[in-house]
Amino acid sequence: MDTIWSGDALSGEGPKYQQLGEAIRAKVHDGSLQSGARLPAVRDMAWQLGVTPGTVARAYRGLIDAGILEAGVGRGTFVAGRAQPRRVLPDEPLINAPVPDDVDFRGCRVADVGQGALIAEALGRLAGAGAGYIDYPTSDTDAATRAAVAQWVGDALEAPIGADDIVLGLGAQNSIIMALQTVLNGPRPVILTEELTYPGVRHAARLLRAELVGVEMDAHGLRPDRLEEAARRHGAQVLLTSAELHSPTTIHTPPERKAELARIARTWQLQVIEDDCHRIGTSRAPTYRDLCPERGWYVSSLSKSFSSSLRFGYTVCPVGMSEQARQVAQSSFYGLAQPIVDVAGDLLRSGAAADVRNKVLRINRAQVRKALNVLGQWEVAWHEDAPFIWLPLPTGWRGSTFASACAARLIRIKPADEFALPDGAAPHAVRLALNSMNGPARFQAALEQMADLLARRPMGVDI
Repeated sequence: MDTIWSGDALSGEGPKYQQLGEAIRAKVHDGSLQSGARLPAVRDMAWQLGVTPGTVARAYRGLIDAGILEAGVGRGTFVAGRAQPRRVLPDEPLINAPVPDDVDFRGCRVADVGQGALIAEALGRLAGAGAGYIDYPTSDTDAATRAAVAQWVGDALEAPIGADDIVLGLGAQNSIIMALQTVLNGPRPVILTEELTYPGVRHAARLLRAELVGVEMDAHGLRPDRLEEAARRHGAQVLLTSAELHSPTTIHTPPERKAELARIARTWQLQVIEDDCHRIGTSRAPTYRDLCPERGWYVSSLSKSFSSSLRFGYTVCPVGMSEQARQVAQSSFYGLAQPIVDVAGDLLRSGAAADVRNKVLRINRAQVRKALNVLGQWEVAWHEDAPFIWLPLPTGWRGSTFASACAARLIRIKPADEFALPDGAAPHAVRLALNSMNGPARFQAALEQMADLLARRPMGVDI
């Protein structure tokens, strides 16, 4: 091992921990480092490379999270073996439980406009209809609801779709995992995604023992040159992207850029899974299901526009792939619970879901305006239909220190590093989910407290 590493390995561009991570990753992929090979201790590696121990520790940690390395207390750090078990569940929860007395800007939660009463009424109608609810769900018992979903997503997709193109899931996260399970193969498949991404993407990759590779973005989304480079370099199988409304940055990928990215996906045989779960308003660009129907997956849910408690998601599959995806879903959970399928279908067909979505959208736009009225003097990225804003921090603040300062004032926010990939870098920024559940007065007061913090330069922070 000692002859492999030298300071020359870190002579490229970018942070040294990223360069080291890439160097180790490359040696694992080309066979220079075999399964079970032991890496130098953190301090020894740091001395050999002429870097700080923290740089080496961060590189090791990212590769452990990606499943390339594994570590044990008192044993050291090793190249992961294909047959060796490793922890796949991350430490941090996907859903943050509300903290009493705190104002929570962490998770996007839909406004309460009476959905509970509408769900109760739908359940009453189903009870009166005398459905048996005894047998297992099948593709026949959810066909009517899949047809209703096909109508519901008609504003987003240009090409006509029907019930047979759709597979239902337990929310968007479950639907994304189902799509990934359908297309990924091999011992360590590679998923390409944005360099900052919704934390659920990391969770999904860990569960599937897949490697995540971040692709650089610009003001219009994924950069085509960087996507092509990543596809060529890593032999990726899938691109998982939030092109319509990217979380956390609110970036929208326009039609021309999406067309170029779809061309690259075809060239490199990438499946494209488009996660559109954060959009509430009207779609502004063709979906990848329209641009490359033979490889484009469209995933969304009712969580941001109606209710997250139903756990109702759906996938519009590529042409000719819905049966494969349905088999994967059935192998995983047989099918959605029939009462939930029937409630969702009732709400979609009756127009109740559309009415709620319009009310939620109006409230969301009002929340965005309130946030901009208070924080607009800083560089805020926003869209009126996005349930969050992205706040790059002024000089002196880091995401983690600003989040800590807010927490001291009983305000919960998400710093940018919670959206970074295991071996990725995070800008000095935070995402604020604009939850009306906080109440108008508390929401306004929390924004004003954040504005007060932003106007101050934090003490003890290097600039």
